[in-house]
Amino acid sequence: MSDFTDVKSTDRNHRRVLLISQAALLAALSYIGFQFFRIDIPVGIEKTAFHFGNVFLILAALLIGGFWGGMAGAVGMGIADLTSGYASSAPATFILKLLFGLVVGLVAEKILHLKEEKDRSKQLLACILSSAAGVLFNVFADPLVRFLIKKYIIGLPADLAAALAKLNAVTTLVNGVVAVIAVSLIYMAIRPALEKSNLLL
Repeated sequence: MSDFTDVKSTDRNHRRVLLISQAALLAALSYIGFQFFRIDIPVGIEKTAFHFGNVFLILAALLIGGFWGGMAGAVGMGIADLTSGYASSAPATFILKLLFGLVVGLVAEKILHLKEEKDRSKQLLACILSSAAGVLFNVFADPLVRFLIKKYIIGLPADLAAALAKLNAVTTLVNGVVAVIAVSLIYMAIRPALEKSNLLL
């Protein structure tokens, strides 16, 4: 009985180390995706951006679950905000990206059961639908939250805050569409290797 308990404990510890390692790697990739693969769009004293950060956030949520994937994206892109002239956006980014990951993970794990699916075409469909659900949430939540912050916390005029929110919605949608396509390709390419090497959590 003791040996069996030790094996279970060792397996649990191994999975925990693997989870934290993958979360750290995906947080770093989220940071890189925003920091180095970004096109800034200045809008008066504000700016928005096209970037690849969301690609790795969604990938993280699909691979390691909604909470850890969301945390990876939130930490990676939150730090990127702090180091790239978007510091005032960092708190909102952290919360929104965590929620983004939770939505993707919820759909992938609880509704579509992506990790249990063996059929490749159904895996692809589940990947696309889960990613799209997160993007849909982000397209509505991100501009709304940033509008409220700009209007009620920063104190920008309502017209300016609304115009910035509309532009933010456009960049968020473009980022999302790119992310769904890229994630679907990456996920389907790496999943067999992760399964073969016992790294798919």
